[in-house]
Amino acid sequence: MTAYGDRVLAVEPGGSERIPDDARHGAPRSLFWIWMSPNLEFATIFVGVLAVTAFGLSFGQAVLGVALGTALGAVSHGVLSARGPRYGVPQMVLGRTGFGYRGNALPAGFMAVMCGVGWFATNSVSGAFALASLTGSAKLPALAIVVVAQTAFAFFGHNLVQAFERLVFPVLAVVFAIVTVVIFAHSHVDAPATGAGGIGGFLLTVGAAFGYAAGWNPYAADYSRYLPTSISRVATGGWAAAGLFVSCVWLEVVGAASTTIAGSATGSPTDIFTANLPAALAKLTLLAIVLGAIAANALNVYSGAMAFVTMGIRLPTATQRALVSAVFGVIGFLVAWWALADAAAGYEAFLLIVAYWIGPWLGVMFADQWLRRGRRIDDLLYDRAHRNLVGVAAFVAGLVGSVLLFSNQARFVGYAVRAIPGLGDITFFAGFVVAAAAYLIFAPASTRTRVMAA
Repeated sequence: MTAYGDRVLAVEPGGSERIPDDARHGAPRSLFWIWMSPNLEFATIFVGVLAVTAFGLSFGQAVLGVALGTALGAVSHGVLSARGPRYGVPQMVLGRTGFGYRGNALPAGFMAVMCGVGWFATNSVSGAFALASLTGSAKLPALAIVVVAQTAFAFFGHNLVQAFERLVFPVLAVVFAIVTVVIFAHSHVDAPATGAGGIGGFLLTVGAAFGYAAGWNPYAADYSRYLPTSISRVATGGWAAAGLFVSCVWLEVVGAASTTIAGSATGSPTDIFTANLPAALAKLTLLAIVLGAIAANALNVYSGAMAFVTMGIRLPTATQRALVSAVFGVIGFLVAWWALADAAAGYEAFLLIVAYWIGPWLGVMFADQWLRRGRRIDDLLYDRAHRNLVGVAAFVAGLVGSVLLFSNQARFVGYAVRAIPGLGDITFFAGFVVAAAAYLIFAPASTRTRVMAA
């Protein structure tokens, strides 16, 4: 690991081990573009589109909803990122204190499937659509090119991923800044809402925006763990939260504004969006969408593989993370291929479902972190005998209870929502509160013991 250091074109060795002090490098500001670049992509834009077209809000209401939901996800992201330099381990390893060594396999499995495969497939589809439109090629070859590129970055690992995010950031920022000016020049942001909207539509928007931003929360410490231990926690969390908040709100607002432009374009979602732009800028935007998808999925498959490794499945130590990254790339390609036919149909549901499990996971994580404040947890992170069934039970109670009562999906509507349809979808709020409360009440005595760090 020490030999890896800050080398870029080298395969990151190992898996979920602690990063030794002599291999640490970088500065907190690097986290800004790490979390800006992957969100300068079409999936972010589409969250804003949904706020108006699916949830029935006006532009102003959509802006408020996405800002609130994103702010919640960005704050939690900053808090989680701040712990990376102190312990030097991936985010899912830090979760072992609250869930136990083996119990942590439950949220790690959710992350590996939802993020490493689900988000990977979602972003691959938007990248494939854009590349196919840009080059005139068929969608399947375009998908294959996008998947190979993003899997390669994840295979090499942390340093190459960070280098790519840094290099692609100015390109994406300039292109989308120009797109923003053009979209707002043609939009009618004072137009009234075209749907029912209301408090239900607003809460759905908050939930979708939170689901998108908080979808990165289980990755947080993965990209701050290489920073030196002496780095400021406030700076680490602040730069990470700022990158996530600025990028998400920016493009989600652009997406909401784009829906107020009258047009009759048809085709893929990326085609409809770029139809509002001059031809030359449309091509640049399609290229930016491809680069943004690769930037997002380099993180998705890298951290998805990292989560899988932390589940405790024994693999060859030296190459376990790289090998799992390659496997996830193949699985993600197959899922994305299946989704090419109608990618937009399930995106709304996917955003909310992601938030369903992250809500109770955050509840347990923050409750456990609060109870253990002032003490080191290094001794628990790799202790195979460490158990914490209360964390697992609180997570399950928060997840199942909130879904049964407050879920608002086409295939299942929660019992509370059936009685009060105006609730929208507050599943992630309820899941967080129930899981956190259950953990705070029933946490084992050893968790509550406060020992000042040396």
